[in-house]
Amino acid sequence: MANKTGQQSALGHWLQGRLQNWQRLEQLLKRQRGRKDEVSDEVLELTHGYRSLSRDVSLARHALPDSRITRYLEALLTQTHDLIHRKPQTLWSQLLSLFRYEVPEVMRELKKPIVVSLMIFVVAGLFGWWLVASYPELVSLVASEALIRNVQQGNLWTDDLLNVTPSSFLSFRIMSNNIMVTLFAFVLGAFYGIGTLYILGINGLMLGGVFAFTHQYGMADRLFEFVIAHGCVELSVIILAGAAGIKLGEALIRPGHMSRIAAFQQAVSKASKLIAVGAPLLVGAGLIEGYISPNHSYDLGFRLAVGVSYWIFMLFCLLYTS
Repeated sequence: MANKTGQQSALGHWLQGRLQNWQRLEQLLKRQRGRKDEVSDEVLELTHGYRSLSRDVSLARHALPDSRITRYLEALLTQTHDLIHRKPQTLWSQLLSLFRYEVPEVMRELKKPIVVSLMIFVVAGLFGWWLVASYPELVSLVASEALIRNVQQGNLWTDDLLNVTPSSFLSFRIMSNNIMVTLFAFVLGAFYGIGTLYILGINGLMLGGVFAFTHQYGMADRLFEFVIAHGCVELSVIILAGAAGIKLGEALIRPGHMSRIAAFQQAVSKASKLIAVGAPLLVGAGLIEGYISPNHSYDLGFRLAVGVSYWIFMLFCLLYTS
């Protein structure tokens, strides 16, 4: 009897002494599951913990067969084994996972912000059109003096772009500008969404105002012909960036059951995946705007085909799922 009591006491001390090690191993598992890189110190600690856990499982199976503690340790051992022996992710597999699972999931979560972003842009564009159509003198609010002067003289500022700037340099400049606008629309969401609303509003206002101004001089169709090949994707990415920025603002205003910092970090982690996809799409739009849009040898039908096809490709990248 005394011998049995002594064994139970020794077992209790063993369990108490090992509990912290098991809890630490659980923490390391959680940290490493969510990482794209590896912290060498933690990996070494995880490996040593795995070896110690193997011995603990053997002891538990002998001393406490069919107990909850043994089942817990066996499950922990299996999880640790799977993590240590997992195959390293290649860049290709990470990209496939991003496009196949992560981005479509983010798109589903951002349905409402995307609708809100689109509505803000469209309303701002309509207001810009009404403003310039009703008060033509206010066009200087949305257009530069050089642009206004060219249109008044019967010329679009896009007519001689290739005569002034090589396509390669033009594409690079356009890409840089579009990516900056997209990043601003996203990042300024950190100011409770106000910065994002400003970027969406000002870009919609300018686009609507410029179209109204060119319409007054009978050149809106020429502007549309210039914009259509690259504009479908370019504007769509800006609207998506606006939705991502709105998501950041919403996380700060309504964090729910999480802390504001945790909700904000989660929103950044999810919404930034759209920006990761949108940036390469803007590179393509910049190439189209540099090589196709200002080239008068391409007719409207070809430009429409390019614009719509590239937009469908964008939807496939954003919505593709198995």
